[in-house]
Amino acid sequence: MVSLIAGLIVLTATAVTFWYCLPRGEVTHRFVGTEWEPYVGVAFTSAVALSFTLTLSGVLDLIGNP
Repeated sequence: MVSLIAGLIVLTATAVTFWYCLPRGEVTHRFVGTEWEPYVGVAFTSAVALSFTLTLSGVLDLIGNP
């Protein structure tokens, strides 16, 4: 149950952070075009993978334990 909740929290935090980094009013985020841009993409991808892994682990734990 803990991993399910943690996965949903990580997914929510990642979605909010991604939404914050989207361009607004023809102005891109400060990391666009810098040497940090690929690392930000990897961080978002790994956060989504972590959240799905935690969520799936939590769901399987709930199914497997009565």
